[in-house]
Amino acid sequence: MIKKCLFPAAGYGTRFLPATKATPKEMLPVLTKPLIQYGVEEAIEAGINTMAIVTGRGKRAIEDHFDISYELEHQIKGTSKEPYLTEIRSVINSCTFSYTRQIEMKGLGHAILAGETLIGNEPFAVVLADDLCDAKKGVLSQMTELYKKYQCSIVAIEEVPKSETNKYGVIAGNEIEPGIFMIKDMVEKPEPKDAPSNLAIIGRYILTPDIFDIIRTTKPGKGGEIQITDALLTQAKKGMVLAFKFDGTRFDCGSIDGFVEATNHFYNKSKKNESKK
Repeated sequence: MIKKCLFPAAGYGTRFLPATKATPKEMLPVLTKPLIQYGVEEAIEAGINTMAIVTGRGKRAIEDHFDISYELEHQIKGTSKEPYLTEIRSVINSCTFSYTRQIEMKGLGHAILAGETLIGNEPFAVVLADDLCDAKKGVLSQMTELYKKYQCSIVAIEEVPKSETNKYGVIAGNEIEPGIFMIKDMVEKPEPKDAPSNLAIIGRYILTPDIFDIIRTTKPGKGGEIQITDALLTQAKKGMVLAFKFDGTRFDCGSIDGFVEATNHFYNKSKKNESKK
């Protein structure tokens, strides 16, 4: 039922300067794969076959990555290096990619609105590539199953230390099933003393298409940006928005500490898998 996934990928990645001066942060590799490829593979696992990517200036490397490099293919064809491209070839053959540009950086809500022409009038997923998740069953797969039941917008959440609520959108709501909350309030990056809970939104969403009209009328909020949390709160008041405590581990690869943790985690995981062979 969810066939399209939107990837907001126009941000500057300033926390990784100077590495991101000429390289998109979404292309930073964890082991041998760029962050955005992990997100695309998670979407494919969830049955999604159309990837809509919102880019900006200096992001051409993303488009090139999800395309055939004929010179490279020719150079390594028939050699021991050819299998290194097996995974990305499979991704390219499994789905289609479309792109648009976010001309100005006005927040996540604005980035999602910039992708409207790629999505159209249908429910869709959103993945923020710098939130890298590892789970037995992908986070998006878990969320699409939940969407089949409730047919409303859903945000993924996890518990964070109360002292860190000022880094996230934070929800308050009633638990209607174990780990599933009907949202009553959402606050963007509240100070710990003002946070309604310690349940923080991470970079996985399923959104119904009416969110576009809501974003259009949403006024700039925290930091002068158009916040998706403000739009979702409006949607929650009009109908229903759910928060879902997913099964799995999430790494904040938008921070150096989280990026290093993710690299170590996936390295150790790959070594364990090799030892089982």
